Amino acid sequence: MNETRYKLIRDISKERNSKVICYFCGDRQNVNIRVAPDIIPIFHKLLEHSGRTDKIDLFIFTKGGDVLTSLRLVELIYEYCSRFSVLVPYKAYSAGTLICLGASEIVMTKMGELSPVDPNITSVFNPEDTNNMKLPINVEDVYSFFSIAKDVIGLKTDETLIKVFTNLTEHIHPLAVGSIFRSHALIRTVAKELLLMHMNYNDEYKINEIVNILTEKLQSHSYMITRREAKNIIKLPIKNCSNELEKKLWNLYEAYEKDFSFNTPFSPDEVADSLGNFSVCSGIIESDDISYGYIFDGAIHNMGENNMNGYSNVNIVNQAWRRI
Repeated sequence: MNETRYKLIRDISKERNSKVICYFCGDRQNVNIRVAPDIIPIFHKLLEHSGRTDKIDLFIFTKGGDVLTSLRLVELIYEYCSRFSVLVPYKAYSAGTLICLGASEIVMTKMGELSPVDPNITSVFNPEDTNNMKLPINVEDVYSFFSIAKDVIGLKTDETLIKVFTNLTEHIHPLAVGSIFRSHALIRTVAKELLLMHMNYNDEYKINEIVNILTEKLQSHSYMITRREAKNIIKLPIKNCSNELEKKLWNLYEAYEKDFSFNTPFSPDEVADSLGNFSVCSGIIESDDISYGYIFDGAIHNMGENNMNGYSNVNIVNQAWRRI
């Protein structure tokens, strides 16, 4: 199966005259992964293996993840090339969109989607649900709360706004509120730094407009940004695919889905050996001749007992990126 993907990567690389690296964060139910700091050493190994080149294309699929990892990854890639582009066959959300901001060219298929980059914050100070699970707080929800107070209800005086803030902190811990505002400032700083990797300070107005749209103006973290909107409204450096390139990018995306069953919920009892041990790959970082997979190793206990799932307990004993 690797050879099919490797051939597609080589074909895309030849058409694009670039070095293509693929980063696929599997969104498979029960074993999904997100952008996280542990990818940086893996990308370093792969980039060292490939060596410096003029142009690198990053083929990416992700639902999001760690903000600062996006910045560190783009900085690392620029150590090995002069030009950096991103290939978006389908979803590049949140942290994935941030990675795109660092590229001087974003190639999107008809199915390509970006998203806002306003983060959800979860900390020990967040409120809890009925199951004592911490509830994430969206940064823009808090900002919208104050916008309603000022712009819709019409509260203007310091005294009334203090009352609004006091009421908010009765439901959300003050340190959680502080974390929200700090994260809002961080996401804007990271977005600007990424854009400045291929833009200059003379474009400050354009940079601020891009950041404002992606952090504040789209209203919903789940908003799906198409290539038309990304190009014409947000003014990102979007390039449409040729029909031939679009077909190759989509074939590569479908190869990942098929090879690793990314669109099928993972059920450990279907792949476990006779002792109840199993391994499953939930993410890929690869070029045309080397692959790393994010592997969950686990064990099923009390297999065959008469319960709803056929087993009583599943333990993940190890999870990490490994050469495959």
